[in-house]
Amino acid sequence: MLSQEEHPRVLVVSHTPFSRVSGTAMTLSNLFSGWPKDRLGQVHTGNIAPSTEVCETFFHFPPRDHYLPIQYYSMRMLGWNGRTPLQQSRPIAAVHAAAESRPAMAKAYAQLRATADLSPIRVPRTLTDWMRDFRPDVVYSMLGSVRLTRITALAARTCGVPVVPHFTDDWPATLYDKGELLGRANRSVQESIARLLRLAPLGMVISRPMAQEYARRYGIPFSPFVNCVDETYFAAPREETDQRPTTELVYVGALHLNRWESLRDIGAALDRLAQDGRPVRLTIHAPEKDLARYGRHFAHLERVRLGPSLASDEVPAALRSADVLVHIESFDEEIRRYTRYSVSTKIPQYLASGRPILGYGPAEVASMDHIRAADAGVIVGTNDPAALVGDLARLCRDAALRRRLAHNGVDFARQEHARESVAARFAATLRSAVDVASGRQVPQRRAEVGR
Repeated sequence: MLSQEEHPRVLVVSHTPFSRVSGTAMTLSNLFSGWPKDRLGQVHTGNIAPSTEVCETFFHFPPRDHYLPIQYYSMRMLGWNGRTPLQQSRPIAAVHAAAESRPAMAKAYAQLRATADLSPIRVPRTLTDWMRDFRPDVVYSMLGSVRLTRITALAARTCGVPVVPHFTDDWPATLYDKGELLGRANRSVQESIARLLRLAPLGMVISRPMAQEYARRYGIPFSPFVNCVDETYFAAPREETDQRPTTELVYVGALHLNRWESLRDIGAALDRLAQDGRPVRLTIHAPEKDLARYGRHFAHLERVRLGPSLASDEVPAALRSADVLVHIESFDEEIRRYTRYSVSTKIPQYLASGRPILGYGPAEVASMDHIRAADAGVIVGTNDPAALVGDLARLCRDAALRRRLAHNGVDFARQEHARESVAARFAATLRSAVDVASGRQVPQRRAEVGR
């Protein structure tokens, strides 16, 4: 455990500021929980009000400030409000909406997205002065785009300090891999990451398989850090599940990345179970924008209920209302490449809640492997309706199985995801990056990466 003085001064660069508005922001807030506030600062590009729960020193770097004037005013004339990301402007958003069902429009949207991401960055003097005045020991970022990668590298070079990148999905291997901008977009992804990693003594990822792959791919050590949870999420497993009249399944999370299709499969399987006389129901809690966009796909399923969108402090109670929690991933080939190393923010929350998990998605993706390692759920790893119905029936029928899986999940979450211990290991890793960069510590070998 580091003392207050041993915590390095960290400059966090991100789109979303410290808050509880998204899974990424929540993970960020949890990992930096307990950090001395005077040793933490953040540059954020998103037009979202930050929370001062974790950090109190912010620099808002909105799109208006980092696009060149000719870009900015051209896009304003086309309907962009100048505050939200360029990809959310009316013309580009309209193309995005049409792209879901029309391949030609999908290609057009990909070109527009790449153009916005690769366009030149304008850096005002006020930002460079602010970063230097903060005097960080290290720069940290979850990245996610060429633009944010370049801004992060610029921050590290401006301050003359190392950077620690944190990859939470395999976007370096999948972003712009369809030849956008005649291949220039993908080359820019690889070049921007290569430049950034020259400034990185070590990195972070979101799963052990990803740590192994990224150490091989990039030649520096990587440590895995998943979301961590505080005591409000931990609950005792339910002991009287078999006496409830209806088996309640609950899903909490987003519906994008074709996750709605997997949930629709589960809804259809529940309708088949109900025909055999077993009362079952699935309640879906998703962001309002996702419910508005995808809710129609569940209208014909009698055993699916669209519940309200939840604030972060409402999630623990919703998880405890379940007999079985549902985690899903898409079987779409392109999406499974993107998510193959990812562990969802909500998985640690699910494990801590004392409820068994139904995992439905490709068996090889890291989120399913995480549930399997915890022995906390039943995994249906193939897109097989008969297998889904059979495993659902077993899970709904066998109260002893549910209790065993739930107990395993809580034990695993205590060991792997308790916020205090994970945050301490996270702080020690950032301190190690500072020490390696300053020559006070010998870098780890690849085989020694992560727990």
